[in-house]
Amino acid sequence: MRRFRVVTFNIAHGRGLNPIQGTTSRRRLRSNLLRIARFLEELHPDVVALQEVDENSRWAGNFDHLEFLREFGNFPHAVFGINNRREGMINLSYGNAILSKHPIGEWENIAFGQRQVGEKGFLFAKIEAYGRRVPVANLHLHYRSRRQRLEQVARVFGYLHARQAAETGAGRWSVPPVVCGDFNASGGPHDAPGRLLEEMEHFGGYALHPAGRTFPSPLPTRSLDFVLVPARCRVVHSEVLPCWLSDHRPVLVEFALD
Repeated sequence: MRRFRVVTFNIAHGRGLNPIQGTTSRRRLRSNLLRIARFLEELHPDVVALQEVDENSRWAGNFDHLEFLREFGNFPHAVFGINNRREGMINLSYGNAILSKHPIGEWENIAFGQRQVGEKGFLFAKIEAYGRRVPVANLHLHYRSRRQRLEQVARVFGYLHARQAAETGAGRWSVPPVVCGDFNASGGPHDAPGRLLEEMEHFGGYALHPAGRTFPSPLPTRSLDFVLVPARCRVVHSEVLPCWLSDHRPVLVEFALD
């Protein structure tokens, strides 16, 4: 039996617990990202889904955070899904990303809109692990509007449904898709996690993990970060990890690949 370990973590642009964007020095950013990289490496994950990752943003030191984490966390593979770009003196470029111990096959990024700042989206990738093809969707949803979150999860499900229908031959998935990320909502039935959980029944049933609070990290009062695992993949371990390197706590889920 093969086990697959997924971590999802909103790293808050590398600023740590500093609540004010753009006031963290480049040196402090690099130090905090190095701690995140070492922390992730010690977890021995197969895949890490990251949100709020900067590629080249003035407010985050003007360097590639994903490449920094990939190098110092010893991850051979990575893909970047940029949802926000702005040129000029106050340049920025950021979004979601995936780090992987295994080769990444096809991948695609979908932004929900076209704003230059604050846009959300999801990143889809096929992870080639243990002789299997594991589809992973890493999302970040709207933080204020429930209506927009529900519209966004409908787009995620629609994309996965269409993608599954289009897969043929060697491109077919070995298991149904794993969906994870920062939902910016609790796991109740009337907001994004519950709605997506209901929609994903199309793929044969899902479970929402973990049962724990993730935000704000020093004293969490809300559950915002989840991993949706297909029912056919038995979960053997799930937890919110004690970590104060961002305003979110990371989530770890380990499950058996069918």
